[in-house]
Amino acid sequence: MAPPSIYAFAGGEDAFRALAAAHHSRCLADPLLEHPFSHGISPDHVEHLGAYLAEVFGGPPRFSTAHGGHSAMLGIHANEEIGDEFGDRFVACFVAAADDAGLPDDPALRAALAAYMRWAMDEVMTYSPPDARVRAGLPMPRWDWDGLVQPS
Repeated sequence: MAPPSIYAFAGGEDAFRALAAAHHSRCLADPLLEHPFSHGISPDHVEHLGAYLAEVFGGPPRFSTAHGGHSAMLGIHANEEIGDEFGDRFVACFVAAADDAGLPDDPALRAALAAYMRWAMDEVMTYSPPDARVRAGLPMPRWDWDGLVQPS
């Protein structure tokens, strides 16, 4: 029997919405991490982030369907000129937010969440320079217990 998706194991849509809210809150409280939010954000940011994370970890394609998918997410975060120290702090906030959100205290789940966010942060950092351009139609990443699932 195959293990449940990370999405199902973590608690589904509600769990990822709670994770998004906790992570957002932690970022706003950090003097370095709050900088990208200083030029304003959508009032639906937490809901959109929760939908994005849920989709990445095996949930329904709500973010792709309603908000433009992976290229749209990268476009929102492109050209921020964030420094190298940003990535580690962002990942640490995400890992801590899993506790805040009440996600299961399971080592495999926590390792998968941390590995994904490290991978995602590295990708976002490639689009940080002011002249970076995000290609349209990039495939939505899918993450399972073994890591990134390559599109077929």
